[in-house]
Amino acid sequence: MFGKTANKKTLIAAVLTTCLTAGASFHVAAMESIHFLVPGGAGGGWDGTARGVGEALSKAGLVDSISYENMSGGGGGKAIAHLIETAKQKHDTLMVNSTPIVIRSLSKVFPQSFRDLTPIAATVGDFGAFVVRKDSKYNSFNDVVAEFNEKPRSVKIGGGSARGSMDHLVAAMAFKASGGDARQVRYVAYDAGGKAMAGLLSGEISILSTGFSEALTLADSGEIRILVMTGEERNEAAPDVPTLKELGYDASFVNWRGFFAAPGISDTEKTEFVTTLKKMYDTDAWENVRARNGWVELFKPDDEFVTFLEQQEKEVGALMRELGFLK
Repeated sequence: MFGKTANKKTLIAAVLTTCLTAGASFHVAAMESIHFLVPGGAGGGWDGTARGVGEALSKAGLVDSISYENMSGGGGGKAIAHLIETAKQKHDTLMVNSTPIVIRSLSKVFPQSFRDLTPIAATVGDFGAFVVRKDSKYNSFNDVVAEFNEKPRSVKIGGGSARGSMDHLVAAMAFKASGGDARQVRYVAYDAGGKAMAGLLSGEISILSTGFSEALTLADSGEIRILVMTGEERNEAAPDVPTLKELGYDASFVNWRGFFAAPGISDTEKTEFVTTLKKMYDTDAWENVRARNGWVELFKPDDEFVTFLEQQEKEVGALMRELGFLK
């Protein structure tokens, strides 16, 4: 009887040991660390994306250690060059970026492109939107188009970025789709979104070209109205806002935000990054971060991400050439 009891205890101990070992193995399955490299200052869109994704990965137990590094300069070029130059020491690093890596590469703001890095995945998207003051004479984007087609220089559109950058290009794309001459777009550049909003409220500009998530925040203040957004369909966050396509203009745009690793990492390392981000999408931690920031999920991993980037390069490049920003 004693022997049977001892065997039973041994069996229980063995089962417990197996469970503990399995638990330890499950924990080890989490990535040891990710270091997020942000090509801009604290508080910007890139910074918010990196820290939001990092928060979700940490709270979901998918990564043991998360760290961040902000490296501004050269329109993002300084961080890109740094990641390439120190690639051998950066196997745990993910650099966040977005549509500007395509625009600034085409316009030679920096010599590198996404091809000099290891594309991991696009993770979130933010659409474009056109915003007017609450008391604006424009009741719909159709009103804007009608005036633009009659007197294009009378429509002043502002954005929180330079001429030829994203806010300008989205506006040009919309008016081109309406049958107008995109080169006639009168774009007023501001060096930050807050200054562009001040320009709208003061009457310096009549329309603001901005991100949809930012437009939602502005609309909550009660001082502005969103005329239209650039998604393929209406967004649940603002179901009353129509899309360009819905109004009859064949144009859509999404500013993706995603991650790149250093050149030369192994296929195993790349797969681990992709798999970890994919797992994140199924967690409550991610849904909390996504909803809080008003982000749209846009998961395009690995080769799918590269194909997406190549297509965007063609479309954005064609528009930039049409507007005279590229030869």
